[in-house]
Amino acid sequence: MAEKKGVALGEALNLVNLAGYQDGAVVSRTVIDKPVGTITAFAFDAGEGLSEHTAPYDAFVQVLDGEAEINIEGTTHTVSAGEIIIMPANKPHSLRAVKRFKMLLVMIRA
Repeated sequence: MAEKKGVALGEALNLVNLAGYQDGAVVSRTVIDKPVGTITAFAFDAGEGLSEHTAPYDAFVQVLDGEAEINIEGTTHTVSAGEIIIMPANKPHSLRAVKRFKMLLVMIRA
């Protein structure tokens, strides 16, 4: 199969295993990076996170493992494996892993 940025095209992949946990770190693995959007798998060690920022597009998050607190415009949402949340475009948001946490981030640039 063809490979692009470390992900085999045309093969079944286990989402939970795309990015592995590392102590004290945030690990990411790009699945798709196209001009129209990106799909990225993330693994956060407990206590790790992303500081408050904005994005010009809605960001769809699918929680694959663990639990995180996602703050959107001052409101904290606790999300766990099997749940999704959409972070609206141009709204400040941040996240912190309550315990080890994996997510799939999908951004469509439209």
